[in-house]
Amino acid sequence: MTIDERKSISTGVIQNLILENRGKLSISGVLDVLSFDDQVVILETELGLLTVKGENIRINKLSIDTSEVIVEGDISSLTYSDKESEKAKASSFMSKIFK
Repeated sequence: MTIDERKSISTGVIQNLILENRGKLSISGVLDVLSFDDQVVILETELGLLTVKGENIRINKLSIDTSEVIVEGDISSLTYSDKESEKAKASSFMSKIFK
């Protein structure tokens, strides 16, 4: 059994990331674009938060109907994080501000 098969069995979700020559990233299973600028794009996906870092980054295609996003630019990093851990960090940060 491959890693992909184990992941889809445990979550019931299949997500594809296709990176072409570190310049074009196609992502399926995107729920929302949380923030973006020319260096960082943060996406909420079905498998957690995905952070794309690089230079001259732009969102070339955003399709809510098909849950697909295409990001282009000089991509240097892709990082997943859990939704709950990011929410916990945000809430603890906000609690520190409003103490």
